[in-house]
Amino acid sequence: MENSALKPLLSLKYSVTLKLVVIAFLGLLLLIPTALIQSVIEERAFLNDEAIKEIGSKWAESQEIVGPILSIPIVYETEKDGKITRIIDDYHILPQDLRIEGKVLPEILKRGIFKGVVYRSDLAVTGSFMVLDDFDKKDFVGFNHAEAKVSFGVTDLRGIEDEVQFTVIGEKKQVNPGTGIFKVIPSGFSISMPNHEFKAGESIPFTIQLKLKGSKNLSFIPTGKTTDVKIQSPWTAPKFDGKFLPNNRSLTEEGFTAEWKVLELNRNYPQSWINNAYAENLKSASFGVDLLSPMEDYQKSTRSAKYALMTIGLTFLMFFLVEVLGKKNIHPFQYAMVGFAICLFYILLVSISEQVSFNIAYLISTIAVVGTICLYSLSLFRVKKYTLILATVLLGSFGFLFVTLQMEDYALLMGSIGLFIILSATMYITRNIDWNKMSLGKSEES
Repeated sequence: MENSALKPLLSLKYSVTLKLVVIAFLGLLLLIPTALIQSVIEERAFLNDEAIKEIGSKWAESQEIVGPILSIPIVYETEKDGKITRIIDDYHILPQDLRIEGKVLPEILKRGIFKGVVYRSDLAVTGSFMVLDDFDKKDFVGFNHAEAKVSFGVTDLRGIEDEVQFTVIGEKKQVNPGTGIFKVIPSGFSISMPNHEFKAGESIPFTIQLKLKGSKNLSFIPTGKTTDVKIQSPWTAPKFDGKFLPNNRSLTEEGFTAEWKVLELNRNYPQSWINNAYAENLKSASFGVDLLSPMEDYQKSTRSAKYALMTIGLTFLMFFLVEVLGKKNIHPFQYAMVGFAICLFYILLVSISEQVSFNIAYLISTIAVVGTICLYSLSLFRVKKYTLILATVLLGSFGFLFVTLQMEDYALLMGSIGLFIILSATMYITRNIDWNKMSLGKSEES
């Protein structure tokens, strides 16, 4: 009687269907710690961003170069009822040609365990203005030469490291803080040209030598009728962004070189205007380069954590096949321990990658977790062959994930192919199993 009463319980114990349900439930349950791990990674990434901002606030912010722009006050006089009214407008003229060449030398600064990229740059700006006469001539009296100036925009003036060498028509000029045309160029410096008599069609050459430091990004506004920019740097992780991409670029292990050429027709503002007519349009034409921080590794950690369910599912599948084919009986608690060990991989990855490079952190985490699971499986399987197969599966899984992380543009394709191969291999291995007659672990119990 007792044996007959225990038979339903024993059949449940060895039921393949029940075990599959339990394994699936455990896999879904492990999504909770996986989600918590992803939130931890996001929090660390946020702290990293805050540290980078703080580094930039102490060193110098991202820099945007604007200009130079020649500004000449135009005087108009109108007469009404015997009274003369004088109106003065600012006539802004952009360079006919503008060439910027420079070297950007990056540095890594630390704030605690976090790192941020800053740089020092040495820029040579050359070109020439041509005085135009395309303004409204009605009631025109003349130029106010005494108030004429050339303005040059720099986002964060703290980044200017040395005296600016500003030469116009072969004469070195005294550089003054502020632009005087704040709605066009909010921040920068300027020179006065009070003794120059401007004439239509006149060419005014200029050169500017500027040592400038900043953080993360260096951008330019194309103010020349033809703007040529050439930047060299030993940094190996640039990101070109903005309105225009480089016409020519070269990226090697020694760094990068980038060249831009922007024409007047490529932008949405003319060579000259009155007052603040095109101030907003200048901002829309910005282009430049980001120096990507090595702590972009947080993005890789986040992406790797998204594959946690796949890695857990693959490992559980391996354990289940050992149960089915090897007639072993593995308790759900033991499945859970293995699942938590895999979750621990992602915490190890993000914490170690804050101290060393991402690739080394990945290797250390993989060895630690795979080693732990394989040692644990020895006492479960009691057959070294199964443990070796498990080690191969785990190393293949983490190796596949690593390759996928390196190929960001092809991550979806690689993931799809990988899942297809896994499913195909599982179908092939289990093709001869009669699941209707299959039970778990009976050979050990009999």
